[in-house]
Amino acid sequence: MEFIAIAKNLRFSPYKMRMLADVVRGKDVQQALYWLATCRMKRALPIKKVIESAAANAKDRSNLNLQELLIKEIKVDQGPMFKYFKPGAMGRANVQRKRLSHISVKVASK
Repeated sequence: MEFIAIAKNLRFSPYKMRMLADVVRGKDVQQALYWLATCRMKRALPIKKVIESAAANAKDRSNLNLQELLIKEIKVDQGPMFKYFKPGAMGRANVQRKRLSHISVKVASK
């Protein structure tokens, strides 16, 4: 069985979040959580929380432990974007973009 957890509108760029998602993709849930707990980046925390949520869904619905689960799929998609202007050279206005991201995790039993 597969269990899903989703987090939306995170204030991190999806390009930077995908690097961490690539590391934990396909690993055991327990091993991925240990790795993310020791990672010193701020953007590792939301990924860790979403994986914990998917594991909690598995425990609640099918009574599966962390040792029995692996990360089948993890996606980081682009969310909405804040656009604002900052002054540029020669009196022009440059567009600045603050990107948001959505994370979805699918865990399955081994």
